[in-house]
Amino acid sequence: MYVVIVANAPSLSLDPYRSLITDADVVIAADGGANALVEAHLRPSLVIGDLDSLDDARLAALAADGVELRRFPREKDETDLELALLHAAAIGAERIDVLGALGGRWDHTFANVAMLAMPELCGRQVRLIDERQRLFLVRDQATLDGSPGDTLSLLPLTPVVHGITTRGLFYALHDATLHFERARGVSNILIDPPGFVSLREGLLLVVQHDDRGALQWNVGR
Repeated sequence: MYVVIVANAPSLSLDPYRSLITDADVVIAADGGANALVEAHLRPSLVIGDLDSLDDARLAALAADGVELRRFPREKDETDLELALLHAAAIGAERIDVLGALGGRWDHTFANVAMLAMPELCGRQVRLIDERQRLFLVRDQATLDGSPGDTLSLLPLTPVVHGITTRGLFYALHDATLHFERARGVSNILIDPPGFVSLREGLLLVVQHDDRGALQWNVGR
């Protein structure tokens, strides 16, 4: 099952992601993410959260359209996006793309990235997608799709990540160790897609920029 979650990012335009949304089996709006969907003339399957970012008229219109509204107290332990991710896992999503999770408040963005490590998401392909970049977590191994020259960073989300080996990247790693507080994994280059990364221990965040070599193509050729 493929699920798309739309978070409540400021000034989010869904035009670049329309094909992802229409291809999804389930579309979940995390509270105010429903505003962006309605404004793009797209219909969520579910709106979840404390719903404090939706006015009464919009809530009524969504309900009249048959959209499920799942309201939680504002004084809760989880963010609206966390509730959406937990729901997607509970209904058996195998692939989850999250839109609108990056940018805006730094605390929200940092928490959204950290949530990729939720144990409930283990074994699922989960990506945070922006217009020109995507973020995903590697727990064991992953294929690195994209275009030659794309900038790609490997960032530990645990104190250390051991046994990192890559293929198809300009700066090759062979059974390497990366440390959370060091920047060694920043700005690698995808030169022979699809690339590949594997690790032995830890959690590794991949940040892939779809820049097609605009930043550093001459380095990777």
